[in-house]
Amino acid sequence: MEIKKIEHDFSVCKVKDYSLVNLDAPYCFIEKTEEENSLVCMTENVPSNTVERDDGWRAFRIQGILDFSLIGILAKIAGILAENQISIFAVSTYNTDYVFIKKENYEKALEVLAHEGYTIVG
Repeated sequence: MEIKKIEHDFSVCKVKDYSLVNLDAPYCFIEKTEEENSLVCMTENVPSNTVERDDGWRAFRIQGILDFSLIGILAKIAGILAENQISIFAVSTYNTDYVFIKKENYEKALEVLAHEGYTIVG
């Protein structure tokens, strides 16, 4: 399975509302619940109406379109990284899964996954 590196820094944010979010940015993940308005975006695109933020994230995606019937792909990656004391933040889209890792653990995570047979591209 291929893992595609994404060459950007990301921030995980809580925003007042989505009025200042740059929806034209290459990466913009929005999650809304009755308790919060969350946003994951490239650090350079963090809006000014951010209430809280956590910077210093890097990302990769599982390459290709994942069928909804596939089981355990993200769980396997999360398990491998957990065994190596690397925490993750994951976002799933219609097509695939994105995995966010703190910058200081990013290269180690890619090395661990490569050692486990994943192909790292990008």
